[in-house]
This record gives sequence, structure tokens and C-alpha cells, in this order.
Amino acid sequence: MPAPLSRSHDLNLLRTLDALLDTGSVTAAAERLHLSVPATSHALARLREAVGDPLLVRAGRRLVPTPRALAMKAGVSRVLADAQALLAAPADHDLHKVRRNFVIRAPDGMSVAYGAALASALQQAMPQASLQFVPEAHDDRNALREARIDLDIGSFKQRDPEIEVAELSRQAHIGAVRDDHPLLRGRRSAQRYAEAAHVAVMQRPNRASPVDDALAQRKLQRRVILTVPSSYAALVAAARSTLVATVTERIARAMAPSMGLTLFELPLQVTREPLLMAWHPRHGADAAHRWLRDAVKRAMAARHTQPLALETLRRPVG
Repeated sequence: MPAPLSRSHDLNLLRTLDALLDTGSVTAAAERLHLSVPATSHALARLREAVGDPLLVRAGRRLVPTPRALAMKAGVSRVLADAQALLAAPADHDLHKVRRNFVIRAPDGMSVAYGAALASALQQAMPQASLQFVPEAHDDRNALREARIDLDIGSFKQRDPEIEVAELSRQAHIGAVRDDHPLLRGRRSAQRYAEAAHVAVMQRPNRASPVDDALAQRKLQRRVILTVPSSYAALVAAARSTLVATVTERIARAMAPSMGLTLFELPLQVTREPLLMAWHPRHGADAAHRWLRDAVKRAMAARHTQPLALETLRRPVG
């Protein structure tokens, strides 16, 4: 009576059976499998016990398959091929089959500056996938762990210990004002800059703005009239008023031309904060997720102030 499958279900046994059926020899099968002859003979004995059939019998110097073995041959080859395909890394063309909505949490300016180009590139690589940007949530640290987002982009310092990160850039800050703003006339000192009316971007809890830190070292403080949740909102406010917006340079250079804003270097040294991209390790080896991470890296590495060309995002990283 065959042994119960629960006690003999072993993919390596099927590999052994496949080699034995192909070679008709325990010695040749052992060489193919890089096993010893005794180990291969033992595997054949286990197969016979599991199936309840001799499977291969002696005919002169060769082993010949029984009818039961011949009936199993095509199925064994198919199972092994399916297992190899399951474990193998997906080929590039397999990305076209991906049905998935990728969720990126990032500052608002990221979606405005890079969202359209990333979505277009995604459609070329994964035509059945989609991209969704969601705003930063300073009090939600578990979104990556709970798989509610795929990527988290920001300058955050607190994160779960298992989260993987990559630095996208070091963000320089820059000022933005309307073309007719009085701050553009004459010498821009740190004091003149601080005394102007400002629109500030809301910081994460218990985090100070690096701009305010730099001013504090000079015993100066910005006159903040308005605080908004994102760099994009700050630029819009500056375009519609005489307020001074201070945002990261990459977002400013991407958005300012269409808003009629003039950019200027700050009259003080501001620490450059790292812009980080974070993801959960469950996605580390996933081909589709890896493509998305690489596309974001290429977008941030490109020296473009206008919408990014698709060719930029399709190029391999490095």
C-alpha cells in the first residue's frame, strides 16, 4: 500500500524521479543531481514506497520505466517546470501582467512635480497598474507595516525598525516670491529676509524647520503670517500675495515658472535635510515594486525643472 502523501511529499523526490526517467541509470541521475549514488538509490526507494510501484526495473544494464512511471513522466516534468517558474525572478515582460494600484505617500509638491511623468512611465512598463499619491500623515507611522502604502517619501526620522530606506537627495531650501516683491530689490540680508511676511510649511510634530534653526543661530525669527500643509500650497500662497515662501529647491524649480514666481538663494546657511524613500522589506525583492523604486530614484536624480521626459524614467539606474 502506498505511503500517505503527507509523509512523502518532497519536491526533491520528483527531481530525482525526473532524472531517473531521463537517464535510466542511478549513477547518471546521481551525477546530474550532484548527489551520491547511495543517496539517489535511497530516494528511489522512497519514491517506490510513496507511489506503491517499482517505477523503474532492471533490464540488462539499464533501468526501464514501468507503465505507472511512464504515466507520471509528463506530470513530473510539468510540476518541476511550474515550481522553477514560481521561484524564478519575473522577467521584464511579466510586468505587463501586473494588476496593482501603487500608493505613494509624499509631500504634495512631489505629486505635482513628478506624478504625471511617473504615471506615464508606469503605463509603459505596467499598463494594467495605476499610481495613487496620498498626502503626508505625520501621526501615522504604521502605514508601511500594514501595507496601506507602498512607498513613503519625506524627511522623517522616526520609523519602524524593520523599514528599509534609501536617500533620494539632500534638499537645499530656496526662497520664492512674486516678480514684483520688494525683497528682490536691494541687498537681501538675513534680517531683511526674516522681517518680511512669510508663508511657512507645517512641520512634523516636535520638528523645527531647518530655516528657523538657521535664523535662530543669528537671533532672528521669521514673521510667519500663514502656515500651510505643503510646499505646493506655500508656493500658491506666495504667487497670490506678497508673502515669502521658503521650500526645497527641487519643488520650487519645478513649479515656480508656471506660477510667475522668482526664486532667490537664502542669505544664510541652512542645513540640507535628506529626502528619504522608505518601504517595507516584504516588497524588497518584488520586481514591480523594485521598478517603482527605481523610477522614483531616476525622477529625483534628473536635473529637470520642467515635466520629466519618459526616457529619463525608463533608463536603468546607475
